[in-house]
Amino acid sequence: MNIGEAAAASGVNAKMIRHYEDIGLLPRPARAENRYRRYGARDVHELRFIGRARALGFSTADISALLALWRDRGRPSRDVRRLAERHLDDMRRRIANLEDMARNLETLVAHCHGDGRPDCPILDELAGVGG
Repeated sequence: MNIGEAAAASGVNAKMIRHYEDIGLLPRPARAENRYRRYGARDVHELRFIGRARALGFSTADISALLALWRDRGRPSRDVRRLAERHLDDMRRRIANLEDMARNLETLVAHCHGDGRPDCPILDELAGVGG
């Protein structure tokens, strides 16, 4: 199948497929006589794998590692688990940071009168003059 068909079958757009090839995440496909890329079922399966990993927030480096582990049928599952646990810990840290930011912003919004007066604790905080 051509890149458009592979994109439709995998749910990964053609631009991203080219990008994944350029960065080495996906092997460059064979070319037909007309020089168009030719993709097979395995390519589509790997593209779906990449798409699912991206949907879980894995980085490109982690996806590359996961693909290598997936391709290696003799891999120990502890390696996969270790990578996933590290990603989960990072996600939880980022969520905690976002929750802290939301609480801080909620406080600032609660203290802003939101009326016609020019004073604003939100702008004061951003300018570094807030209390």
